[in-house]
Amino acid sequence: MVLHKKKLIAAALWLVILAGCSQSPSIQRETAPSIQAESMQDAAESERLGTQWGDDVDSEIITVDLSRTSDNPLQEMQVSYADKNYQGRAVNSMSLLAGKVEFSVHTDNGKLPLYRDAGNYYLKGMAGQAYRLVYHNNSANTYEIVASVDGLNVLNGSAASRYDDGYVLRPNDDLVIEGFRKSQSAVASFIFSKPDNAYAANTSSGSIENTGVIGTVIYELYDPSKPNPRQPQAYPADKGYAKPPQ
Repeated sequence: MVLHKKKLIAAALWLVILAGCSQSPSIQRETAPSIQAESMQDAAESERLGTQWGDDVDSEIITVDLSRTSDNPLQEMQVSYADKNYQGRAVNSMSLLAGKVEFSVHTDNGKLPLYRDAGNYYLKGMAGQAYRLVYHNNSANTYEIVASVDGLNVLNGSAASRYDDGYVLRPNDDLVIEGFRKSQSAVASFIFSKPDNAYAANTSSGSIENTGVIGTVIYELYDPSKPNPRQPQAYPADKGYAKPPQ
């Protein structure tokens, strides 16, 4: 995991390098916004967008060693985006984990509205517009955010997996992801573009078919300031023979 030295909207960014999941009981998974094909507002070819490899932006990180409390994510969600006038209820942010985490998309001119329709979420962008993903933690819990743009992991540009390492979202703090990470100290900013110019269409790890989608997976992490909670063990030694009672 990584700690971000530069504060962006009061955010300190941590990258998560997992120490391995604990053997704690699985966390009950909250139902994420579902993707229902029959209610999807598909963008026309002329409206489709992707995200290109943008300007170099300073963004220092520190790797930290933290553990997930479960192999199972707490929640998954995705947002479809295009240069399209979407229908639905306009909202300023998405409520994740029953309000414990808020997700929004920002530009230099403020938040972009998200549109909710039948459990799906949409975002209107314009080619040439820079944007950033913002996660706000309303709780005292520590979370890991595994984010993808156009099917690519924002940390290393590889084909995204929900089991990838991610950024740490600390209690009552903000996490701002401005672009694809290109080094320990910089990212290539997210800029909406036509699909042909998208990073996913111009790297061997991506595909133009995956342009137009932002993904988020959330895991809970053990609080780094507290010891891991003690769990009863059925077989603490797992060797030898039983000894008589004393």
